[in-house]
Amino acid sequence: MGKLAAGDEAPVFALEDEAGKTVSLSDYAGKRVVVYFYPRDDTPGCTKEACAFQEALPVLGGIGIDVIGVSKDKMPALEKFAAKYNLAFPLASDESGAVVEAFGAWVEKSMYGRKYMGIDRSTFLVGADGRIAKAWRGVKVPGHAKAVMDAAAALQKA
Repeated sequence: MGKLAAGDEAPVFALEDEAGKTVSLSDYAGKRVVVYFYPRDDTPGCTKEACAFQEALPVLGGIGIDVIGVSKDKMPALEKFAAKYNLAFPLASDESGAVVEAFGAWVEKSMYGRKYMGIDRSTFLVGADGRIAKAWRGVKVPGHAKAVMDAAAALQKA
């Protein structure tokens, strides 16, 4: 699957979240939403990213934007992670990897010369029209939530 870019239609999905509810992109039809993909629950980078989005919720919510986190982690890990950090947005489990692949976030990585497949830390700002308004790939966590807030605010003004 190719990598999605601004203007592309966001892949529709329905996944179970940490609360046992179904999170579906179609539930956000006519609204804007941030969908971010992260490698693993309760690791340093993923924790910082989740907490940064949690801190950004009042601003994002104030301009009508919701947040959904997606990983391939199993449900117990999602439940513990969300509870440990009091996350107020859904964390969806994509164990099959179908949604991760549909967004082009399943990539070959390399560590210490060893190649393997994994989740590329990626974020997508989906517009009310269901299209990608902005995509971030290979995300570095520091300052990322602010960059998403800034892009969301700019989208609000457009």
